[in-house]
Amino acid sequence: MSDPLIRMARVAVAYGGAPPVLHDIDFVLQPGEIVTIVGPNGSGKSTFLKAALGMVAVSGGRVTRSKRLRIGYVPQRLHLDASLPLTVARFLTLGRRLTRAEIAALLARVGVPGLAGRHMATLSGGQFQRVLLARALAGKPQLLALDEPTQGLDQPGIAAFYRLIEDVRQELGCAILLVSHDLHVVMSASDRVLCLNGHICCQGTPSAVSASPEYRALFGLGTGGALALYRHEHDHGHDHPGHATAHETHSHDH
Repeated sequence: MSDPLIRMARVAVAYGGAPPVLHDIDFVLQPGEIVTIVGPNGSGKSTFLKAALGMVAVSGGRVTRSKRLRIGYVPQRLHLDASLPLTVARFLTLGRRLTRAEIAALLARVGVPGLAGRHMATLSGGQFQRVLLARALAGKPQLLALDEPTQGLDQPGIAAFYRLIEDVRQELGCAILLVSHDLHVVMSASDRVLCLNGHICCQGTPSAVSASPEYRALFGLGTGGALALYRHEHDHGHDHPGHATAHETHSHDH
């Protein structure tokens, strides 16, 4: 097996003097793997992604990434000043050199050809997200990291965006690390799902995770993939964070 792209060992993240947002995170991402991170609001999903990518400092443990790892990142939200005269082409070339032909090819690849001269402030939600994806793809990433990339899109837009992601992955052969609340869409497409609530509650194949007691305690039953947004109090006396899989679950006080 080739070397992992990212390895996290007993990682904790805390902001200021507050209790840790994440603790005892053990995680390995292999090349070409699709891993989806799910969890309720406030469970540390975005922090997990940013810690893995080196965007936030860890307060404990260690994160190692393969040398010269090429990462494409699609943020959860990007707020641009509407008065800023920023065209799509200019946005795509911020921090990197791209020819007109390369810009056109990127936009065509993500399904929004001909937008190069448009101002970013005039794009629809779906167009904006596809331009963010085009920018993430410009560096031919080995790892594509996406933080809830379909927020604000309608159901057809969500489905189309994930189909696009899958096509891109097959072309590039890149790994994907995805934070998502679109459970019904992403679960089946993932090689592995991590269920997060301050630590890794359970992980495994989509079918194993969705059947696990931890997952059901967090998200309830019969939600049809919709996320039940409530916190779940663990009995930490029985917790072994980061080591549970969907097949070897540990007991919680529900």
